[in-house]
Amino acid sequence: MNTNTPRILVVDDEPDIRRLVSEILEDEGYQVAMAEDASTARSLKKSQNPNLILLDIWMPDTDGITLLKEWVADDLMLCPVVMMSGHGSVEAAVEATRLGAYDFLEKPLSMAKLLLIVERALEAGHLLLENAGLRKQLVVDIEPVGKSATVARIKDQLKRLAQHETRVLFCGEAGVGKELYARYLHNNSAHRDGPFVDVAVGSISPENSAVEFFGKESQGKVYPGLLERAHKGTLFLSEIGGMDKETQLRLLSALESSSFLRVGGSEAVRVDVRVVAATRGAMDEEIRAGRFRQDLYYLLNEVTLNISPLREHSEDVPALLSFYVDYFVNQEKLHFRRFSMAAQNFLRNYNWRGNVRELKNLVQRLMILGVGEDIELDEVKLALGSVVSDVAVMSSVPEFFNLPLKDARDHFEKAYLEYHFERTGGSVAKLSAAVGIERTHLYRKLHSLNIKL
Repeated sequence: MNTNTPRILVVDDEPDIRRLVSEILEDEGYQVAMAEDASTARSLKKSQNPNLILLDIWMPDTDGITLLKEWVADDLMLCPVVMMSGHGSVEAAVEATRLGAYDFLEKPLSMAKLLLIVERALEAGHLLLENAGLRKQLVVDIEPVGKSATVARIKDQLKRLAQHETRVLFCGEAGVGKELYARYLHNNSAHRDGPFVDVAVGSISPENSAVEFFGKESQGKVYPGLLERAHKGTLFLSEIGGMDKETQLRLLSALESSSFLRVGGSEAVRVDVRVVAATRGAMDEEIRAGRFRQDLYYLLNEVTLNISPLREHSEDVPALLSFYVDYFVNQEKLHFRRFSMAAQNFLRNYNWRGNVRELKNLVQRLMILGVGEDIELDEVKLALGSVVSDVAVMSSVPEFFNLPLKDARDHFEKAYLEYHFERTGGSVAKLSAAVGIERTHLYRKLHSLNIKL
């Protein structure tokens, strides 16, 4: 079988439908696997890694909507899923689409419509993977922007640290770019050809933490955790103060021995991984209060690198503005705009409470909402909330109004949450209170919108 042949998983409890759909798809040249229930579907999804799933809603063990919810929550790069139902309803179709299903087919199936949707869904899945690959490559290639003495000093220190296996703890305010500097360390190290695995520690619930970090073994199958996925590369732990006590103890043991046991496993797993960490605040209080182990802190903190806030190297602001304009032109196909000299001078003296992240978000808002090639001072002040008059600058219809509803909603939610994230100083607890979203749901929302903690 050609490895480039699209793989389709058909999940339906009716054998005649499974067989009919499979035969039609195989005749079209697709590779097909069949599952009669949710349990088999879970297993085949892991082993076959399908490019498309046709999923029945009504099944004997777990219904398709519940299974879709499970997959969407567990798999950020879930392939397109087309729901099928012999008891179709507007409510079921709306719910499936809201959860992320690509489309909805009613039974009895129209074979012509089935093949058309399959072709379109596979194309959509291919574009999703292609775009993800481009985004990943861009992130890998980016290095800290700026020619100030501050940025030059940190880059030089990181280049020297990269030649050794020293564990580095990045300290700095929210939004200063700790992850970016960690990637720069990785890209200049012997681990550069391995993966860079970025973990928002606080977004992992304590009950799932052990499995997330160390993986598990169940019924003869192995599910690798973060440490294994980072083998031969770098594991970056963001905001380590959010790690639960049991995981701290397990991680301490793993770092000391370079090995660990998977949950449910009996054989030690050895890994070659460089662990670096970050925190936005001093850990002294966490250690004194007994919330963070002192021995683990010292293990992760062989060298401390303090990343300065943007206001302390404001001479880099013009270069950062130019960089992010090019970034959004190339990555999001936004129209090119340039900052006037007056706007640049104003922003060099701005306080930047949200640091580089706030600057990036400001550039994005101005490019999405603004009109004309030049970004003038009044428009900048208005975007920052400094001016409440002369709203004509922003009176045009935002470009995302022309997007499909789901994409427009994602654009709005991302801008809205990033705006309040800056105003609350990067605190998820304060953000939760400000926007009225329960913290566990908020973590998932931030993760799905790729908003870095």
